[in-house]
Amino acid sequence: MRIGLQLLFGYVLVAILACYLVFTIFVKEVKPTVRRATEGLLIDTATLLASIVSQELSSINQIKKSHLGSAFEHINELPFNINIDGVIKSKMAYRVYITDINGIVIFDSDKRDEGKDYSRWNDVYLTLRGKYGARTTREKPEDPTTSIMYVAAPIKIDGQLVGVLTVAKPNQSMSSIIIKGEKRILIGGVILIIAALLIGIFIIWWINRSIKKLVDYAQRVSNHEVVNLPKFSSPELSMLGHALEVMRLKLDGKDYIEKYVHTLAHEIKSPLSSIRAATEILQDTTKKELDTSRNIEEVRHTQQRFLSNIEQQTERMNILIERMLQLARLESRVGVNFQTIQMQNLIQDVISSKMADAQLQGVNLIIEHNVVIKLKGDKFLLIQALSNLLSNALDFTPSGGTIRVDTEIIDGYYSIKVIDSGIGIPDFALEHVYERFYSLPRPNKGKSSGLGLAFVKEVALLHNGNIMLNNRVNEQGAIATLILKIH
Repeated sequence: MRIGLQLLFGYVLVAILACYLVFTIFVKEVKPTVRRATEGLLIDTATLLASIVSQELSSINQIKKSHLGSAFEHINELPFNINIDGVIKSKMAYRVYITDINGIVIFDSDKRDEGKDYSRWNDVYLTLRGKYGARTTREKPEDPTTSIMYVAAPIKIDGQLVGVLTVAKPNQSMSSIIIKGEKRILIGGVILIIAALLIGIFIIWWINRSIKKLVDYAQRVSNHEVVNLPKFSSPELSMLGHALEVMRLKLDGKDYIEKYVHTLAHEIKSPLSSIRAATEILQDTTKKELDTSRNIEEVRHTQQRFLSNIEQQTERMNILIERMLQLARLESRVGVNFQTIQMQNLIQDVISSKMADAQLQGVNLIIEHNVVIKLKGDKFLLIQALSNLLSNALDFTPSGGTIRVDTEIIDGYYSIKVIDSGIGIPDFALEHVYERFYSLPRPNKGKSSGLGLAFVKEVALLHNGNIMLNNRVNEQGAIATLILKIH
């Protein structure tokens, strides 16, 4: 089972179990709570009515002539219709009866049990003995819905206990309130469970999404793709992602060093062989000069030619090593300094720096549509990247040709196009031009270090952009497009 489903299943199980226990307790507590509240009201009512009777009468047998008796005489003849939070109350639910000191009913608001002996019922029995008297009795023993709560209070006249006043209320009158409360709790519980499930699903989706981003990052890294570490809102996933990034950098560093050692050894091997051959020829020429009477001028010319070759190969090695160090620093992000750059000024400065070389080669270097824009980036690296593109264009553009620089903004990206009228790029080389040490021979020069376009690509990736190199359509020459993300 996938980890997301495991988390979701565990979360749902815990949520449902917690909701079941909580709401089971709530539902079970509704009825006792309502009845306890009702019992409290009955105690207050019975005590109040008993006090009124005690104050009004000098003899308990006069109860029917009292105001209390008259009030209950016609109380149910006045129906009313009151909506209490959705529950309709249409009549008086209380029943009041009074017994004398012997437990005989002398007053009944329902006029049905007067004269009966209630001395054995708990409400009367306990109250006559100075205790709290109350009971719950079913009118029909087989039907639990007919239960009635009875609460009694003593009637005292001149400090003497003369009787008991009992207030009764059917539990059925509270059933609507209880059912309504239970229904609300159950509905609330269902809503809470659904909300908990939705929240759980969202949390699991969010966790799975972050994990998927991390897995996708690891897979793309394993496929040797250039990818940045995604951002995570979870500290734990951020730590895991950082650990993977550190591991990737260490593995890449090991592979990077191994590959660079092999490629550097291969690239330096050629100029070293050339220097060694030139040195041997120089030694041989010098020896012959001493042994024979050859033309000294011819010997010196040969020596000068080979010394020039040694100088060129030495310069080539210096450039190669310098470019490798620049590229290594860029790939490791050492010394990168982002700042706000006026791109139109930067482009103008680079073109001005190349203008002398262009005039020397007889190449017309112009700029078109220099868009005014500010970008966040490393100024030094962008200057180096654009300078490399212009140097490549100058190397492949013959005298009398033209190099145009054009800029534009498309879909949140800023592009710089360097368009030359040179010999173009062979089709077989288009997919290799960004590889380190891959170089095409220049018309008037030898091969370059092969690191220029690799450097430009790293600069573009550092600025969340890209570099594209294509041949012009229906025209001679190539187009190098440096694309930078606008933040």
